[in-house]
Amino acid sequence: MSRTTFDVIVIGGGIAGISAAAEIARDRTVCVLEAEDQLAYHSTGRSAAIFIRNYGNAVLRRLNALAHPALAGETRAENVLSQRGELLLALDHQMDALDAYMAGTDTIERLTAQEAVDLVPVLRRDQIAAAVYEQDAQDIDVDRLLQSYARALRAEGGEIRTGQRVKALARKDALWQVTTATGTISAPTVVNAAGAWADALAALAGLPGVGLQPMRRSAVIMEVPEGLAVDSWPLFGALLEGDEGWYAKPEAGRLMISPADEDPVAPGDAWPDDMVLAEGLYRFEQMVDIPVTRPSHSWAGLRSFVPDRTPVLGLDPLAEGFCWLAGQGGYGVQTAPAMATLARDALSGGIADAGLATALSPARFR
Repeated sequence: MSRTTFDVIVIGGGIAGISAAAEIARDRTVCVLEAEDQLAYHSTGRSAAIFIRNYGNAVLRRLNALAHPALAGETRAENVLSQRGELLLALDHQMDALDAYMAGTDTIERLTAQEAVDLVPVLRRDQIAAAVYEQDAQDIDVDRLLQSYARALRAEGGEIRTGQRVKALARKDALWQVTTATGTISAPTVVNAAGAWADALAALAGLPGVGLQPMRRSAVIMEVPEGLAVDSWPLFGALLEGDEGWYAKPEAGRLMISPADEDPVAPGDAWPDDMVLAEGLYRFEQMVDIPVTRPSHSWAGLRSFVPDRTPVLGLDPLAEGFCWLAGQGGYGVQTAPAMATLARDALSGGIADAGLATALSPARFR
């Protein structure tokens, strides 16, 4: 007979939920409930899978730095990183934005147009005003990271239950009652790691949301001309995202190309928009001297942000035992080890760094 009572129930089986559950399970009984039939089906499984230390706002850059030792295998058993590099290209009207991007960093190198072409030979030198290069950007083996946390969770006696979409969530007699199609389990604490569905899950618990907005991010895989060796190239792309954005990343002798789109969508199984892809490929084509061929396949994922674009982590002041772990945007994989440790701290007396605790707390929306 399946166990029905735990110390903590984590709702969401992406990298955020699984990593946090593994950390929390070190001293508590934990069950992860995942709505889909497999882990990491949505955002985690469709990530660009790269660690960029200077990606995001000041809080996110702190989280990136905190996460790196675990990703590099210094504080965990496995190194899931490999060398890649990131090259961002600025047009004439983007020089102020380039200066702002470099502010407060010491690991980014400013390059000339020719130096950018030396790194990625297909770039059109005449289109580049300047560039920045982060040599330490690294590929992340996302599946290896996810599975290492899942193994660690199970080794501590934690459970993972897939195909368990939450239908009801209510607190009774100091316990959260979490109901799925197969029954109800309970725990004093729930962790809301439901990704794009985090606000909807809060609503089930009778709580206001945190203004979470899922954004679609699309990508294609494109063949390159025969004989063109791309695997040693860095990830390269436009300095800005949105209507001016695109980036490309080598993938097994081909290029993964994204329009760097951020289109607001409802939570769900994301699909790319053909027009958005076409516009992004056009922007890519203007910057390179290779032809854009028909993509072999395309896909889309969700990146969910709150208004200040800083993740939400901590106990909700409006409900005992309800912990948020949401709003990671496009930073969820690379910040997962740090967020997982902080989630455990939040449930075990609080996050020691008061400034970080305040910046992440859901109380800022209350």
